[in-house]
Amino acid sequence: MLSIPALLHRNATLYADKDAYREKEFGIWQRWTWSSTEKEIEALALGLVNLGVAEGDFIAIIGRNRPYFYWAMVAVQSVGAVPVPVYQDSAVEEMEYILSHCGARYAIVEDQEQVDKIIDIQGHLHQFEHMIYVDPRGMRKYDHHQLHRFADIQKQGRASYFEWIDDLNARRSKLNYDSICVMLYTSGTTGKPKGVVLSNRNVIETAKNSAEFDNLGVGEEVLAYLPMAWVGDFIFSVGQAYWTGFCVNCPESPDTMMTDLREIGPTYYFAPPRVFETQLTNVMIRMEDAGSFKYKVFHHFMSHAKKVGGDILDGNEVSFGDRLKYAVGNLLVYGPLKDTLGLGRVRVGYTAGEAIGPEIFDFYRSLGINLKQLYGQTEATVFITVQPDGEVRADTVGVPAPDVDIKIAENGEIFYRSPGVFVEYYNNPESTASTKDADGWVATGDAGFFEETTGHLRIIDRAKDVGKTAEGHMFAPKYVENKLKFYPDILEAVLFGNGKDRCVAFINIDLTAVGNWAERTNIAYASYQELAGHPRVLDIIQEHVETVNKSVAADPMLAGCQIHRFLILHKELDADDGEMTRTRKVRRAIVEDKFKDLIEALYDDVDAVSTTTEVTYEDGRRGSISATLALRNAAVVPNVEKVAAE
Repeated sequence: MLSIPALLHRNATLYADKDAYREKEFGIWQRWTWSSTEKEIEALALGLVNLGVAEGDFIAIIGRNRPYFYWAMVAVQSVGAVPVPVYQDSAVEEMEYILSHCGARYAIVEDQEQVDKIIDIQGHLHQFEHMIYVDPRGMRKYDHHQLHRFADIQKQGRASYFEWIDDLNARRSKLNYDSICVMLYTSGTTGKPKGVVLSNRNVIETAKNSAEFDNLGVGEEVLAYLPMAWVGDFIFSVGQAYWTGFCVNCPESPDTMMTDLREIGPTYYFAPPRVFETQLTNVMIRMEDAGSFKYKVFHHFMSHAKKVGGDILDGNEVSFGDRLKYAVGNLLVYGPLKDTLGLGRVRVGYTAGEAIGPEIFDFYRSLGINLKQLYGQTEATVFITVQPDGEVRADTVGVPAPDVDIKIAENGEIFYRSPGVFVEYYNNPESTASTKDADGWVATGDAGFFEETTGHLRIIDRAKDVGKTAEGHMFAPKYVENKLKFYPDILEAVLFGNGKDRCVAFINIDLTAVGNWAERTNIAYASYQELAGHPRVLDIIQEHVETVNKSVAADPMLAGCQIHRFLILHKELDADDGEMTRTRKVRRAIVEDKFKDLIEALYDDVDAVSTTTEVTYEDGRRGSISATLALRNAAVVPNVEKVAAE
């Protein structure tokens, strides 16, 4: 099987009547078998040929997780073209850059919002020709000369079956391991996004190896809810789904995702740390609102789970009394909680994208959820390292994934090569050459080391972010930031201190968690900004920071990363403002430049600072907000050298 369309035909033959896709619509789960999926994709592919799609064309795909867009990606591949998924919440400028960069002639989009975005920039896209939309609401009065409904393209494809089927079969027969499967754009943490070209070899070999590693089979259930433009969703919802034949379930909307997750009860689940952090925050908020008896029972059994849950999950030796108490806890707390989270049936769970806080990671494993970390990149078709069952730890990312070689450079940077290594950065030979050498070794940009005793890889941080304080202590901001984000009150944290005599931090509070606390304590507030500046909120965050300082001080390598001063930002870091990527990674350089006045104030030992910041509203308008922020000192553990020596 040398292509995704070939795997589709295999699945339609072997698993004809088994569900391939489900989507909840109008409160009812719609279903498509592998046999009907092949028919839907073939009709669309014939319609694309009829529309004039040529081999080698780039076709943008913009929408939320729906079967139609997964079909579109395979239909585009079937006609020899290249699918280019784009984040649906991209600003117009971001969308224009990607469509212009890849030279997209066509786009398949979800609804009126996406159509309007492309119409706004169509005058700058000289190569652009046709747009296809799925949802017809609001589209009746648009000029349809170059605008087509998805269902109509399929209808035209079926009507012209005998005219184009030989052409389509000829195109499909040309596809092989070296054919382009998809082009995915990087998140652009440090600059403009780059188009990562992945071949069928990259996707299929990686899907095969990773599925075999975790014994994934045709009976798995997954929920597709992460952005389709992200490599993780592509490998799980396309690569592995087509290799194993398991069912991909699409939620009705982002607002109903948690309800739909509980209804499906996936057996194979993936989420970035932000999702697990949000779920934990919601759990803690609900427990704060619970009665005193429930509150005590929950924390009593969670304390026991923290002690023995991980060992029981890994099959380690645990006393009969502890196992019995854990079984009671599972009946009263862990089982109902897992079902509420929708994770009651998870056999294999993964988190990746960025480091997860160890406390958050251990919380889920203590419940009996087989949550593991993997380390990956778009350029690797996700998988670089994985954690074997029984060898799962919060402080490592596991061992090299199957068929992956890893080496550590003298400066600590991690390099790898594998069947998943990307073909190239599209139209960017300089970046391709600087990232991937002639022998196929790829520079990750991350710093880490292998543990001699276990062979597991430990990631310190992004190589460019790791540094030293003025006193010579290691500076690794992500380690401290993740400890802070364990607290439900803290949504995001950004640490500064490279080359400085001390570390300082920006904090974003979690409006849901802190707002719930404010309501329970009768504190009135009118906005995020007002709540973030409340003295009692500052007291709570200061307590969290000082607790984290004690924890950091106990680590010999990173004891110098304690936070001396902090402030709570007057706005949430936002992708629309360029402060984060669409995958919710902080753009450190932009944050540091944008808020340099606040950083200077933290190092100047003033008690308050006034600032004005430009913001982008949801409709694209720009404005500004002004605020006076309080700056707080945090207690640190003295004699760092002594602590490190101990």
